Amino acid sequence: MQKRIKTFMLAGTLAAAVALTSCAPTSGGGGGDSGDSAFPERKIDLVVAFAPGGAVDSAARLLAPALERELGVTVEVTNVTGAGGQVGYTQLAKADPDGYTIGTTGSPSVVVAPLDPSRGATFTRESFQPLALQVIDSAAIAVSPDSPYQSLEELFDAAKTSPGKINATTTGLQGGEHFFLAQIGSELGFEFNPVHFSEGQSAAIAAFLGGHVDVYVGNASDMVELEAQGNARVLGVAGEERAAALPETPTFAELGFDLVAGTVRGYSAPAGLPKDVLKRWDAAFDAAINDPKVVESMENLGLTTTYADSAGYADVWGEQDELYRSVLDLVLEAE
Repeated sequence: MQKRIKTFMLAGTLAAAVALTSCAPTSGGGGGDSGDSAFPERKIDLVVAFAPGGAVDSAARLLAPALERELGVTVEVTNVTGAGGQVGYTQLAKADPDGYTIGTTGSPSVVVAPLDPSRGATFTRESFQPLALQVIDSAAIAVSPDSPYQSLEELFDAAKTSPGKINATTTGLQGGEHFFLAQIGSELGFEFNPVHFSEGQSAAIAAFLGGHVDVYVGNASDMVELEAQGNARVLGVAGEERAAALPETPTFAELGFDLVAGTVRGYSAPAGLPKDVLKRWDAAFDAAINDPKVVESMENLGLTTTYADSAGYADVWGEQDELYRSVLDLVLEAE
């Protein structure tokens, strides 16, 4: 029980990771010095492994101009979608480790894909050089304004009475939402019928708005605009505390449900990055992610910045890799 909660929030490791950003040198793990002290000298490609419009894409596009100011070159964001992020991660892992191709890496997707042999992933944790952690986004559950379920308690009571009958969105097999639903089933005993939208969050939202699914499952940041426009009623946030962008929405714990879940999002490069290039990226991400304008823009999207440098992010990734091995069966059983 405690171990599964730690899988998603990583409170102890994250605190240590953040501490590393201020008192430790940048991580090893890269290749030797390239001698290219002028890096970068040309355009940077930033691969987003998910469709436009979601939280991952929005955060990357907010960050790109700040990185451009720090690096003095263009940072071009490209969406490479499919298989719950696996297509984009594969392209990133196969890129030249010269620092000119980086990408978004979100957990659980990038962590879980290589752990399940049936996925056929050609990358592993060792295929990437973590660069920076930007945010931990709490999971949340919403229903339509005209839904008969007025509270999380009512929804869970209905799910308990009719297990597997209430449809709930995910962004694909073994995505964060799929893990969240499996965790709800395992820890709380309420079974939903997951409806997978591998095209991404936009497709899941469209189905929800069209009345084709009963429950919208996502992160807190995904809910902000939907609720503001009157298109959704958020019933609960599975964070350790209320989401800043949804201050009126109670946490699961406040409602009596002992469950914490969320998504870890950061940026990585292909493994083998030269040490001097990694050092350059550490400095650029530190300045860009913590830029007050970027932080404010992230908050407007419902995303609270939680920065860790390459060394700190590598520690978080390592713990997630270890702990997701112990919860993968929960999702495989639910498929």
